[in-house]
Amino acid sequence: MTSEPASAPGAIPPVSVPPFPAQASNDRLWAVLCHLSYFFGFALISFLFPMTVYLVMRSDSAYVTHHAREALNFHLSLLLYIICCIPLCFIVIGFPLLVAIGITGIVCSIVAAVKASGGTYYQYPVTIRFVR
Repeated sequence: MTSEPASAPGAIPPVSVPPFPAQASNDRLWAVLCHLSYFFGFALISFLFPMTVYLVMRSDSAYVTHHAREALNFHLSLLLYIICCIPLCFIVIGFPLLVAIGITGIVCSIVAAVKASGGTYYQYPVTIRFVR
């Protein structure tokens, strides 16, 4: 074990700047709820909550607007993917694809909610940007 001094002579102390601007806890709550709205309707009606939050709060908070927009785009994309899989169910390939879409929706929504609660901006993978 070596004992090193707390600060070496001439060393510059690290700057303690948060990587993201601080948000109100209410903003984080709205962002998390937008992402977790997937569980309200499993991509069939789950886009309604983020759309409402986006329309109501887009002039109040850029943080909530970003997360509501991302959740809305993701939920609309999942809905489109599900609609495209329905005809494929007749040739059996649609059923595994629907399961994969469901698992992807669950995992991505949880990851996005955790990122939003941590105060970071998150973008979903495999998302079509309907709302910009």
